[in-house]
Amino acid sequence: MALNKESNGFTFGFAIALVVVLGVILASLAEGLRPRQEGNIRVKKQIDILSAMMDVEKEGIDRTNAEAEFTKYVDLSQAVILNNSGEEVSMGEEAFEIDIKKEYRDKNLAENDKKFPLFKAQDKSGASRFIIPVVGKGLWGPIWGYICLEEDMRTILGVSFDHKTETPGLGAEINKPFFMDRWKKSEISDTDGNFQKYEVVKDNSGSTDPSKVDGITGGTITSKGVEEMVNRSLKIYSNYFKYLNSK
Repeated sequence: MALNKESNGFTFGFAIALVVVLGVILASLAEGLRPRQEGNIRVKKQIDILSAMMDVEKEGIDRTNAEAEFTKYVDLSQAVILNNSGEEVSMGEEAFEIDIKKEYRDKNLAENDKKFPLFKAQDKSGASRFIIPVVGKGLWGPIWGYICLEEDMRTILGVSFDHKTETPGLGAEINKPFFMDRWKKSEISDTDGNFQKYEVVKDNSGSTDPSKVDGITGGTITSKGVEEMVNRSLKIYSNYFKYLNSK
């Protein structure tokens, strides 16, 4: 019996077969590219962590040498995992694998079960550095970053903030040097180790209060998102640093 290529049955059958074949091809490609994708994510994370501590562009650090450069400064065996009270629950390389964005978005994850990684590093002079990951919500989507503290566990050496969908020229400016530099030399706690809450205020307000940081003109909601993100995260870590300094 001759196959009727003009029939509806043939058309539907051909379409289904085509979808199945294409699906298998795409699934195979995705699986084959997975190691490369995971490698790219790891390298990007390493660069972001180092960016809070140094000018990676000036230091010549990019995707080609990020892995080697990262290990020069950050010892993952000394990384710490905290609970939401700022208590150390474990330490080691597993801290690097924690996806803080996923944990932040997971509404089914109890606060007591959330994990907060802390990375310990040394700069070129051998001075200790403490790098804290932060995550929050901007106007249109997630915002995140890293905050690097100096050896005293109080003073901010540098930060690196980023986003995915904030408005260009407005909230998207949180990853620009002019905004990130405003956090440098501010202190996350007082001399007794008690957390000092930050306030992101109107840009060019002229405030000399070290706990106030100028926001971004026209990017008020994103600026306030950074404020919430920083305060929520640093409060947890400041508890840990207070404990360390009391030992």
